[in-house]
Amino acid sequence: MWGWWRAPCSWPGVSADEAGAAGGETGGVRGETRPAGGETGRAERPATDNGGPSLEKVRLVVEEGAAGRLDRYLAGRADLGLTRSRLQQLMAAGHVLVEGSPARPAQRVRPGQSVELLIPPAEEPQAVAEPIPLAVVYEDEDLIVVDKPRGLVVHPAPGHGRGTLVNALLARCRDLAGVGDRLRPGIVHRLDKDTTGLLVAAKNEPSLRALAHQVAERTMVREYLALVHGQPPEEGRVDAPVGRHPVHRQRMAVVAPPRGRPALTLYRVLERFPARGAVARLAVPGAGRGGGYCLLAARLHTGRTHQIRVHLAHLGFPVAGDRLYGPRANPLRLEGQALHAWRLSLVHPRTGRPLTWESPPPADFARALTTLRRLASASAPP
Repeated sequence: MWGWWRAPCSWPGVSADEAGAAGGETGGVRGETRPAGGETGRAERPATDNGGPSLEKVRLVVEEGAAGRLDRYLAGRADLGLTRSRLQQLMAAGHVLVEGSPARPAQRVRPGQSVELLIPPAEEPQAVAEPIPLAVVYEDEDLIVVDKPRGLVVHPAPGHGRGTLVNALLARCRDLAGVGDRLRPGIVHRLDKDTTGLLVAAKNEPSLRALAHQVAERTMVREYLALVHGQPPEEGRVDAPVGRHPVHRQRMAVVAPPRGRPALTLYRVLERFPARGAVARLAVPGAGRGGGYCLLAARLHTGRTHQIRVHLAHLGFPVAGDRLYGPRANPLRLEGQALHAWRLSLVHPRTGRPLTWESPPPADFARALTTLRRLASASAPP
């Protein structure tokens, strides 16, 4: 089914060695991003000390021009550093007050309103074993390759202490605890929560070091399929620094150094679905330059958080189903961004044998492709 991708191909603007050196979607083992703080109108955070765990009090005044839902407004303030889900939890607990009264997530903000947040200390996440089913593609005494489904977070973090891939791996691989980072044992690279596909984890320290070295040297190859809005050129090289969005902390963006770190994405067009006939009825107006949809193959020469999604949106070709960087309209009924890590190639850390695995896209991605192919064929000129 996936033989069309096996044909040798050259990647734009890089040597053959560089083309084979694909980074991961979110970088290597020790990838780090530094959130950008707000530059104006910072919230006031009075110190609290009552001899034990206390609620941090944060007071602010809604600035002129602000509008919309309270939870969205507060989540967009870089000086708070709180997600909408975290804010909604605080509101449900009565820890967000507007003019002294408990607030609701959907209530509208007005300039001049006084807002007070009472923030409990963040709970320290812990990696514990949980019997979560995994789609295991390959496993031996040194490594395990899984096909990550959409919605599964890779490792514990504040707000995601349980139900992660690491929790599942700890239950399956009894000796994994202590291999590398305490919260990310065995993790070599990551995928976004709603990005699907192949991911490898190490089961011992020597394998972790060897696989991490392959990521750092870009000899571990991870290849992605992306269904995007619009009609990009046949191939492209996106060389644009990526960093935390200066206002919306849950988003990344193309930003100038030093906030933006070097990022290089290579892509090739595999199939086009022009906006004509029945395909035009599924196209989102203004979503992508040229209209319609396009299936791309992508490789990362670097590995910044959300890199493929940010770079393609920056070009004007956002990934279909990506509500963070693209349109909210979803006529293809995708369950998340149509971005899938479909092929993984590495050298076995113990035997030195080259290994490659492939994974077809998830059902919703495959269904969208089937629909577009059928409609495009029916709409093709005679």
